[in-house]
Amino acid sequence: ESVPVDKLPGDRVSAATINQSGFLRCEATAVGEDTALSRVIQMVSDASASKAPIAKVADRVSGVFVPVVLAIAFVTIAVWLIAGQGVGFALARGISVLVISCPCALGLATPVAIMVGNGVGARHGILFKNATAIENTGRVRIVALDKTGTVTTGKPTLTDLIPADGITEEYLLTRACALETYSEHPLARAIVGDARVSSLSLPQVSDFRAVPGKGLTGQSGGVPLYGGNREWIASLCKLPESAEKSVAELSDRGKTPLLFAEGDRFLGIIAVADTIKADSADAVREMRRMGLRVVMLTGDNERTARAIAAEAGIGEVIAGVLPDGKAEAIRRLSGEGKVAMVGDGINDAPALTAADTGIAIGAGTDIALDAADVVLMNSRLSDVVTAIRISRATLRNIHENLFWAFFYNVIGIPLAAGVWIRLFGWTLNPMFGAAAMSLSSFSVVTNALRLNLLKPDRRTRRETDGGAPTSFPPMPEGADRIPESNKTEEKNTMEKTLKVEGMMCGHCEKHVADALCKVPGVAGATADHEAGVAVVTLTRDVPESELRSAVEAAGYTVV
Repeated sequence: ESVPVDKLPGDRVSAATINQSGFLRCEATAVGEDTALSRVIQMVSDASASKAPIAKVADRVSGVFVPVVLAIAFVTIAVWLIAGQGVGFALARGISVLVISCPCALGLATPVAIMVGNGVGARHGILFKNATAIENTGRVRIVALDKTGTVTTGKPTLTDLIPADGITEEYLLTRACALETYSEHPLARAIVGDARVSSLSLPQVSDFRAVPGKGLTGQSGGVPLYGGNREWIASLCKLPESAEKSVAELSDRGKTPLLFAEGDRFLGIIAVADTIKADSADAVREMRRMGLRVVMLTGDNERTARAIAAEAGIGEVIAGVLPDGKAEAIRRLSGEGKVAMVGDGINDAPALTAADTGIAIGAGTDIALDAADVVLMNSRLSDVVTAIRISRATLRNIHENLFWAFFYNVIGIPLAAGVWIRLFGWTLNPMFGAAAMSLSSFSVVTNALRLNLLKPDRRTRRETDGGAPTSFPPMPEGADRIPESNKTEEKNTMEKTLKVEGMMCGHCEKHVADALCKVPGVAGATADHEAGVAVVTLTRDVPESELRSAVEAAGYTVV
């Protein structure tokens, strides 16, 4: 949880969580192997044991290639002997076949590319733990993101100052900081640590007291100061209607509103929230442009999760799930394509292991780093995009290497066997065959080294290679939880492209996509302000007039 959770008598608490204030008397209901942490460790172990290693293409090919080449060499010798040629000539042709078809290039095609790709990743702060990790990452089609510490900073910060009528922002912040300075609560530290506080002169507070489940109180200049939740402050002074409305709006946006009063006078509201990282929205947008389906998977409450998801541009949310629920959600998503799970906490470990590719944030817990296949040392969500680009480029390079290895063999073996002697008089000396074989290995290694020129932080045209719809409508109440049934349902969809004028930035794109998603029959929508278009995925035929009206209601024009 990014914000502390109040606990009442009878509530469950987990070992190793932190009690912020007061005294708790708890009963141990599970010990040893029955604890939550032990279950997490067991789930990670079970998921790891069930993962099958990917068989390398080159290994399978080499297993067939070598005996086939041996057979071709013996057949070549036999055919030339039957044709009346001398033993020396026949042996020269057979040896040439063996020399030029040496499978060195095939053997180098995969490991050299993976070695160079790993090096490129390391230079960008991305560590692929093994060859399977770099191979699987490029095949990902669904990216599941944890919220706290992954999409967000994981630390509450001051986001809104809403003073009451007749109260200045400075006065509200001064009184709030004077009271919160004495509290050890994370929300208090968010207010006191704000940059605007350094220039303020704070009054002295006496008789400070924390009221569990309500807030804080103290005396300043003989006048009581109060700070806490809406219910408590409303019982101490009259709240204006505008304050009630602001509290509701802030809560709907996933923020925690803290209300302050001086005596019986209401001072205003300070909102605190776990804000998204600076690069999160851009990273999600890039994932969608690459054809990836992005899902938020979090144990936090649904309202906060949806607010953060909307800010980051994530259309699908699975909220309020425990560690085993996250792993189950990943397994269900895996039925729809290769899944990468990005997380940083202990509760993410089972999901990281259950995913086709587990990606851990470098600042995360040790158990998450151990469970993951890929580690992002810079703890940036944008490095998920970089990792996928590096993996895709590496896979593409492997395929190119295999092509060149086969190309040399397809051209060289017939020439070495003497197929073209009767037609063109072409023959191949075994020494030149050895040189040609070396050249094939040189070409494969040189092609692999080209990966060092890769700029994975730049978008390329190759990335628009299909995938799931890139934006999804808000999900109805209760639809964010994955159903118990494993059944999948076939859906017939169609796409419609609209030319839209007036979009200037990413926020405009989101407004247009959200407006279209609200139209009945729209399964998903994405907008691009640079191209000036919006692409709508429909589950049925929707009249163009309805789509046009939705876009115009959002303040834009359909051309």
